[in-house]
Amino acid sequence: MAVSHDLNETSYLLPSNKDDWEEHSIPDFVYGQKELKWEGVQWPKNAPSLPDMLPLSRFDSALCSAWRQRMELGLFRYCLGELQTQTLPGAVGFVAQLNVERGVQRRRPQNIRSVRQAFDPEQFNFNKIRPGEVLFHLRQEPDLPGVVQQEDILVMINVSPLEWGHVLLVPEPARGLPQRLLPGALRAGLEAVLLSAHPGFRVGFNSLGGLASVNHLHLHGYYLAHRLPVEGAPSEPLDAAGRLHLLQAGPAPGFLFYSSRPGPDLEALINRVCRATDYLTDHEIAHNLFVTRGAPPGKTSPTSALMGVRVILWARKSSFGIKEQEAFNVALCELAGHFPVKTSQDFGNLTEAAALALIQDSLLPPAQAAEVQAALVALTAREEQ
Repeated sequence: MAVSHDLNETSYLLPSNKDDWEEHSIPDFVYGQKELKWEGVQWPKNAPSLPDMLPLSRFDSALCSAWRQRMELGLFRYCLGELQTQTLPGAVGFVAQLNVERGVQRRRPQNIRSVRQAFDPEQFNFNKIRPGEVLFHLRQEPDLPGVVQQEDILVMINVSPLEWGHVLLVPEPARGLPQRLLPGALRAGLEAVLLSAHPGFRVGFNSLGGLASVNHLHLHGYYLAHRLPVEGAPSEPLDAAGRLHLLQAGPAPGFLFYSSRPGPDLEALINRVCRATDYLTDHEIAHNLFVTRGAPPGKTSPTSALMGVRVILWARKSSFGIKEQEAFNVALCELAGHFPVKTSQDFGNLTEAAALALIQDSLLPPAQAAEVQAALVALTAREEQ
């Protein structure tokens, strides 16, 4: 049975007795379309830290109170304190954070050799986690006219967090879906961003070969109290209708999709993005995806107002495993301009030029990148037919 909207944040907390966790039923976070915040979420002039900004929305309060409790109960691999953070000097505006524990203690990636690899129930997956790691079910109000009904999404902690509130969004884990983006999963990610009143709550997806470490469909969500380059980077249209753009500035060129309206406009974006990721997966091309509040496409600036949601998709070289010698591994947050750095030495020495070189090394060769761009433009053109 779904919980009512007047439940307070204590509804998402575990019982105080650890022996009761197995019997603890997972609460439902039920939301309506009116709770999706399309307007009015902007960066303050002096952005405070996340705890100082709460409570923001009902979603933020539920997620952060339950997440904080799990940290206090020791369910994470390490205790995440306030991370040392710096904005790298330079034109881009990269945000670097020192996160030694994540570099050392995160789970080793699975043995993956294909972007299309099948789900293996013998490998670690999200059906094997401890009960206390789950925060709540994310559910839409049922039977809303004109709204695509969302599938059941489990929101659970990432036990090796890269920042405050780092969670995983896992669609119906019992189905054993491989790490291939599906419309329902992307819709949940977009709506999670819109449920938050914090401009720094972002969601992302790593494909197999794009540094996904678990082959079980999931997205990442986390808070970062800093602007990122991709929020306001300018772009140029790749089709006459302006449905697909190419990000011109920022850490790396990426395909930009944008929506500022609910309903059919958002559904069209979801279908467009998933057609693109299907193409990449079918052609064994690794990719990363990032969802953030952002400025409309076109001639924008790093401080442009956040008017809707941006979805940025990067096609990249396949990379299996972790490169231990690098300052950071290039995945969804790094391509967006957020670098969780592994060592104090690298954190102190990292420059914009060095970061750009690491990112460039992860991207497709120019000829292959041009082929991908032409294919995605052709896919977009077919919408008119």
